[in-house]
Amino acid sequence: MQTLPVPTQPTSDQTPVDTMIHRRQTRPVQVGTVTIGGGHPVVVQSMINEDTLDIEGATAAVRRLHEIGCEIVRVTVPSIGHATAVSKIKQKLVETYQPVPLVADVHHNGMKIALEVAKYVDKVRINPGLYVFEKPKSDRTEYTQSEFDEIGDKIRQTLEPLVVSLRDQGKAMRIGVNHGSLAERMLFTYGDTPEGMVESALEFIKICESLDFQNIVISMKASRVPVMVAANRLMVKRMDELGMDYPLHLGVTEAGDGEYGRIKSTAGIGTLLAAGIGDTIRVSLTEAPEKEIPVCYSILQALGLRKTMVEYVACPSCGRTLFNLEEVLHQVREATKHLTGLDIAVMGCIVNGPGEMADADYGYVGKQPGFISLYRGREEIKKVPETQGVEELINLIKTDGRWVEP
Repeated sequence: MQTLPVPTQPTSDQTPVDTMIHRRQTRPVQVGTVTIGGGHPVVVQSMINEDTLDIEGATAAVRRLHEIGCEIVRVTVPSIGHATAVSKIKQKLVETYQPVPLVADVHHNGMKIALEVAKYVDKVRINPGLYVFEKPKSDRTEYTQSEFDEIGDKIRQTLEPLVVSLRDQGKAMRIGVNHGSLAERMLFTYGDTPEGMVESALEFIKICESLDFQNIVISMKASRVPVMVAANRLMVKRMDELGMDYPLHLGVTEAGDGEYGRIKSTAGIGTLLAAGIGDTIRVSLTEAPEKEIPVCYSILQALGLRKTMVEYVACPSCGRTLFNLEEVLHQVREATKHLTGLDIAVMGCIVNGPGEMADADYGYVGKQPGFISLYRGREEIKKVPETQGVEELINLIKTDGRWVEP
């Protein structure tokens, strides 16, 4: 997926109000051919729904996602058999398509599974609350320090072989904390809180660092947006205090489907990205994974973090509008949506049109009944009959050498 450079701030004699998003500085983490963090563009991820044992189906699903712009694809690996299947998926991708950065999702007591699949993928995702599973005790009244330390030692013993394997292979790990699956002692100590999520991640990070492994990405996910936002902000605060600069993977879990699922994901992910927090994102919808990718790119484009499609500026319509704005916008969009990086404005009248679209590359403005004016930037180029408007807009873009065939 092509990404055009984001324009820099204009300079003037007066210091302008800063409208740029200043991203938190993070270390670069290599995942196959893709780099997360280190000032690189925010990376788009998703996860296939197919059973990893279905080699043909899973391979096709990975390819479908990658072809529409998903830069890293995650697969679930609940058993050794699934881990072995991943090797065949990877091989098939190379033979029939191209290498795709793959992440393995490993959960309950998954050391043996993780060690096997680490041979074949570019990153392994583990959940601290499940990697070393603690069976809850209903009659527990406290955790003694010795009990706490004993479990901590068990976690280290279980995590160390995976860390060493990933370190020696130059591969990555995502420490993915979920609000809904915190370990019992974290729940007991901190409650069902962002603090518990952060401490859970830090425990695993410190083990990794003690083994000289820092190729780590962190995620703090929750199904409630305020919890997700608070956990990520606290994670950044604690990392800053500890001199850590790990990149963050953002997402709202169980966001649902349809319009609300998209709004919910945008509220959480967009809030953090606007504050400069976040290096890779996944929008989790209860829909086909392919539906997630356009939402990711729309979030990034709206914030000016990536420019991968046309940006359309259009007024909401009012009594001054001189044509069917909704219909014309649809026509313009259908004719130009395959282009990359242009800003195109469709404005209903001359009153506010030129001013509101001043930053657009091209403008389509209702000037008098039955006619529209075409603009290049702030300059009016020609007035044409409304019936020829879209065709003439395309011709203008072609004249400037910025048109490509769909």
